[in-house]
Amino acid sequence: MRTSTLLFSALLLGTTALKAQTVATFDDLTLPHADTFYVNYSASGTDVGFNDGLAHFPCVYDTSFGGFWTSGFAYSNMRDSVTSGFGNQYAAKTDTGCGPSANYAVAYGETNYVTLRGSAVGKPVAGFYLTNSTYAANSMRDGDFFARKFHNGDWFKLTVRGYMHGIASVDSVTTYLADYLFPDTSMNYILRTWQWVDLLPLGNVDSISLTLSSTDNGSFGMNTPAYFCIDNFTTQESSLAVHSTQAAMAKVYPNPAKDLLYVDLNDNSIQTVTVLNMAGQVIGTYAPSSHIEINTSSLPVGIYVLQMTGNGKTATAKFIKQ
Repeated sequence: MRTSTLLFSALLLGTTALKAQTVATFDDLTLPHADTFYVNYSASGTDVGFNDGLAHFPCVYDTSFGGFWTSGFAYSNMRDSVTSGFGNQYAAKTDTGCGPSANYAVAYGETNYVTLRGSAVGKPVAGFYLTNSTYAANSMRDGDFFARKFHNGDWFKLTVRGYMHGIASVDSVTTYLADYLFPDTSMNYILRTWQWVDLLPLGNVDSISLTLSSTDNGSFGMNTPAYFCIDNFTTQESSLAVHSTQAAMAKVYPNPAKDLLYVDLNDNSIQTVTVLNMAGQVIGTYAPSSHIEINTSSLPVGIYVLQMTGNGKTATAKFIKQ
């Protein structure tokens, strides 16, 4: 899963965030039995969504033509990671929730919104775990009646943008659900695991939008099935205190990284750049420059932290070694 992360300066922006978090795991939302999913035809054409953690996940069903899912989120414990086609639209390609856990949420529609509740309103969203639905993953792998099989040059991505009082954030976070853009075609992939999406760069928000896009489009819009799955949607109960509107201090890419991670620094106050594992152990330290190349080929697969320090303050970003 490739993402491009703009890391905002804790050095220049005076950005701080405390650790209090609430996680929407979807596991407390009840389903009648295994291999089923949320359906609600009680109010056709209106939001019959659900709350979990400190967020509201909208959902719209229509009772016409026997009933169908129009847009939004449905929580699910479907385990079918094999069957292709529209009849398997509520299953994750991972076949379980993140962890693994029982439940996860499936989203349908080219653009959906999540609104924050309670003490999370006006605070940052830490992020969520993301994977493909079985329907979308198999469609890209094999092609189907509506969509073509993916080939080199294709991509399917999710772009997340934050909102505060209806005003969109300047920055967005983009994550690839399928990436066939690599010169080395052996690196092309369709996401089949749960991967973390860091949303802290969006700052303080009261809602977020999640928009799908693809290189496979037709006269009626996107041909690739407009589905994805999320789990462990994590909000923070403390604000990011931003005292300036300085530009991003660094760009970190590609994310995930396979052999090389690139860091483009835009802030000359940075004095050290350090890579740590999730246990806090230092993997390597690098001298600051406008363009840093970090060899990640020997790192075990997993999540790592890139830490930048200067003037007594620190900014961090996570990256994934694939």
